[in-house]
Amino acid sequence: MIASMAAFTLNDAFMKVIAGELPLFQILTLRGVLTVVLIALVMFARGEVDFGIPAQDRGKVALRAIAEIGAAYFFLTALFNMPLANIAAILQALPLTVTLAAAFFFGEPVGWRRMTAILVGLIGVFLIIRPGSDGFTIYSIYALVAVGFVTLRDLVTRRLSPATPSMAVSFYSALGVTLFFAAGSPAQGWEPVTGFAALMIIGAALMIIGGYLFSIMVMRIGEISFVATFRYTSLIWALLLGWFVFGDWPQNITLFGAAIVIGSGVFMLLRERQLKRRPA
Repeated sequence: MIASMAAFTLNDAFMKVIAGELPLFQILTLRGVLTVVLIALVMFARGEVDFGIPAQDRGKVALRAIAEIGAAYFFLTALFNMPLANIAAILQALPLTVTLAAAFFFGEPVGWRRMTAILVGLIGVFLIIRPGSDGFTIYSIYALVAVGFVTLRDLVTRRLSPATPSMAVSFYSALGVTLFFAAGSPAQGWEPVTGFAALMIIGAALMIIGGYLFSIMVMRIGEISFVATFRYTSLIWALLLGWFVFGDWPQNITLFGAAIVIGSGVFMLLRERQLKRRPA
């Protein structure tokens, strides 16, 4: 899980390095093409050549692709205009928002302890973005919208039937993202791709695949309620990369807010683990 989070954060860093050098839609199109090809190669290498989606899940897979498109646009727009660690800190709220949304839309039970942890964690998010402060920008809202789209994606994923292949879902999601931004890229125009930019895009695509494969290994072998807490190591990677690569370091109030969010998320995960271990 730690390696998975490192890979995804390196993808973010590679993308941020070429911000402004190429239009966003062009970057997403090029990275998307590589990602689609790599996912297909991984599927064939693993012997998972089933690209079929059961009829009852096709609408869900399409909705998941739409959520991926929204998440990609809003997240990368925020990433290109915010310190890496700041947006990573906001994303730490995802376990909280997914649990809250599942309780609201699906009626999944959430006790008062976990609900308190969620509310405390959301206070931490407000400390990170600090509405009304000098450091607050529209891109903080973009980051929150990205969290909303990723929450939608995860909720839809929960509702997919076991008969739907996980890699096929990833393939169609990546394909949907690629086709959408390829169709919209002429509006932004295309720029010549330098060798450095090409390396960054290739590196980003490889990191996405690496992060996904590591996460699959974790989900198949590790105890989910235990390894999920290691998702928060993504903030450590973001802090290190933001400092060494971009020279950014968050303000103390941002770090304090991130600590609240992470503490709330870890408490909630441990509470879920405790509840699952109780005898029926």
